[in-house]
Amino acid sequence: MSHEEDRIGNRIEDRIEDLLRLHAPQVLGALVRRYGHFDAAEDAVQEALLAAARQWPEEGVPDNPRGWLIRIASRRLTDRLRADSARRRREETAAALTPRDAFTAPPPGESRAPSEDDTLTLLFLCCHPALSPAAQIALTLRAVGGLTTAEIARAHLVPEATMAQRISRAKHKVHGTPFRQPGPEDRDTRLAAVLQVLYLIFNEGYTASSGPALHRADLAHEAVRLTRSVRRLLPREGRVTGLLALMLLTEARSPARTGPDGELIPLDEQDRTRWDRSAIEEGSALAEEALSQGPAGDYQLQAAIAALHDEAERADDTDWPQILALYDILVHRTRDPMAALGRAVAVAMVRGPRAGLAEVALLEGPLAGHHRLDAVRAHLLERAGDPAGARAAYRSAADRTLSEPEARYLRSRADALPPSP
Repeated sequence: MSHEEDRIGNRIEDRIEDLLRLHAPQVLGALVRRYGHFDAAEDAVQEALLAAARQWPEEGVPDNPRGWLIRIASRRLTDRLRADSARRRREETAAALTPRDAFTAPPPGESRAPSEDDTLTLLFLCCHPALSPAAQIALTLRAVGGLTTAEIARAHLVPEATMAQRISRAKHKVHGTPFRQPGPEDRDTRLAAVLQVLYLIFNEGYTASSGPALHRADLAHEAVRLTRSVRRLLPREGRVTGLLALMLLTEARSPARTGPDGELIPLDEQDRTRWDRSAIEEGSALAEEALSQGPAGDYQLQAAIAALHDEAERADDTDWPQILALYDILVHRTRDPMAALGRAVAVAMVRGPRAGLAEVALLEGPLAGHHRLDAVRAHLLERAGDPAGARAAYRSAADRTLSEPEARYLRSRADALPPSP
């Protein structure tokens, strides 16, 4: 096979992988709505995805990928339900399990109506109040976000087996729950968990926690799409508006975050002419709107910080005093160690690197062993004129991250430092 054929083949495989990740939660939602049986439905969807991964590279992507996946997954699920039922009630119950109407694909080129996209309903189901917050997040990341159990376990710093048990228990708890949008009162109780899950899915897409790619655009775009759906449902909810603003303002920088070979480019070195100005304009307007929709919450404050970064034409134009003021409020409200780490950077930019390092030292307990703590420390030590300390911190951060682009960047920063006297 020639290099060109190999390149085309890889591009086709990447497109198929993106399509499968996009449609998987929609297909799962359709099956759960029609049949129930969350656990069995997810298994059937996985079988359909495997079938697509085998067939589509050879036979081509169907005109309606989602309809194809729904048909295959539906057949797998009904076959399984018939077999299970036959063991209990034989043919009578098996016949009763046939759906009232078969899944059919729309004509070529015609997509299903948005009202038939069950992903949002699936999202609220995964955030059922019967589940603990940790279980809500884990189940949604698995069923809606498409993350593997291993990826979710790494994000939560727990063993994969523990996370697998947590997800399995969550599926059993929601088994039999009617597949429909919750009422207004129930919806409000689930909203905080829904937004946290969407935020985590977006973060995993914007900066993948592991693997060869820095950016997983499919996850980031799906998080934005779902957040837009939630906002259509709750247009006056400041938390939703703020989260959408934060996502747009952050994702707007993605075209400039990597170089030609996939290397990471830090914020202050990015070519800002490559940022998505339409996303910045929309995100900034939404951030302003969110702040007018009641008391400033976590997402509104983070969106305001992101807007200040994006609106600066050059890194030197960044309004760091205002960013520090917003971080002061955010950290006071949330007591979140990662927010405090962002505040440490802002402190360094306003008061100098030594002041920032003092703030970093306060986070040794809550962020012990996290690569971002070492990465920020390294950056501030470099700015403070301590190349030996910076080199050690950069290498420690590189050893601790599971992201290959981040590790390469951190090692390159360590190698670029001048030798110790």
